[in-house]
This record gives sequence, structure tokens and C-alpha cells, in this order.
Amino acid sequence: MHYSAVDARHVRDFVVWLKFADGSEGEVDLSLELWGPVFEPLKEPAYFRQFNIEYGTIVWPNGADFAPEFLYEKAHVVA
Repeated sequence: MHYSAVDARHVRDFVVWLKFADGSEGEVDLSLELWGPVFEPLKEPAYFRQFNIEYGTIVWPNGADFAPEFLYEKAHVVA
């Protein structure tokens, strides 16, 4: 799937740089997406930085994740 994340780095605050299977890349600001019980721990910056790539997306130790399609779309928005 072209929208699968293959690499990710923390940039600043709640911004993550992602590279996708199709070779494209971009930054995603998730600061407005951290609502609901599973995302509550991610509001702590030190915890937010603890993500890994699994199943083509970024996943945190508590199981929180975002759909890869969502991340791909957010990374490809042209302002």
C-alpha cells in the first residue's frame, strides 16, 4: 500500500515526519488529534516521542495509533 509509513521521526512538539512506501514524505502535526482516552497519554511530550512503526503506521506503547491513510492525507496537504 502506497500510504504505509516506512520511516518516522519526531520533529518537535506533536509533529512527526513520515516517509511512505511510495517514496513521498511530509510532516504531520497531530496536536489537534489527541482527544479521547487512548490518546490522553500522548499529550505528555516525552510519551508522544515513544512511537514506533508497526503495520504501516506509527504506534505508541499503549496501543494508540492512527490509520496510515489518515497520516498520508495529512502529510500531503498543500497549504
